Amino acid sequence: MFPEFEVVPAVDMQDGQVVQLVGGERGTEKTYGDPVEAAQRWVGAGARTLHLVDLDGAFEGERQNAEAIDAVLEAVDDDIGVQLGGGIRTASDAVSLLDRGVDRVILGTAAVETPEIVAEISERHPGSVLVSLDAKDGEVVVSGWTEGTGLDPAEAAQRYADLGAGGILFTDVDVEGQLAGVRTDPVRRLVESVDIPVIASGGVATVEDVVALAEAGAAAVVVGSALYEGEFTLSEAMAAVEDV
Repeated sequence: MFPEFEVVPAVDMQDGQVVQLVGGERGTEKTYGDPVEAAQRWVGAGARTLHLVDLDGAFEGERQNAEAIDAVLEAVDDDIGVQLGGGIRTASDAVSLLDRGVDRVILGTAAVETPEIVAEISERHPGSVLVSLDAKDGEVVVSGWTEGTGLDPAEAAQRYADLGAGGILFTDVDVEGQLAGVRTDPVRRLVESVDIPVIASGGVATVEDVVALAEAGAAAVVVGSALYEGEFTLSEAMAAVEDV
């Protein structure tokens, strides 16, 4: 997983459309059109992996944008990595998606509520589980970032690594979607706590932010608003981290 640092475009879906939320709050979304068009745009720009999120599924607890997600999977070539999260609550649902062609499933609420699900899925598809540790005020939050868990991100990461997680997806909710810059200390702390890849997300506004996360040890960075708003191009970001 991520043998070289990657910049991974986000295709977050709500009501069948690509959106970006500010701080994970419903009602703050800005819409960016059709998911298939977005996915094809990023692949055409050089993306090797796509980050798909069913936001309605994350909030409601069950997948809501399956049709749009299926359309994206059908539209991109098999050599493009796809990681998918939002509303995946059971091992059977995760395995079905992996069998369908998704490369990695992202588990947040399900992993917190039933940690054993990580081991169960990993036995069938080793290295396929990304555990999503979304943090607000230093605490892991779930259910679309609406409920605190009392968990420390670094301690939780160690637990999921022991259960067979292939990687940790860390979202800094406090800066998510605000184009206000990243915070590298939480990412560095996570990287130092586990031997599996850490994918960073949240707050990226500039190419310098991408470089800072790479230098903090992240294996990849998920970028949404900055790419959609044209703050920089995917090729500019990838070129900036070539020597990191």
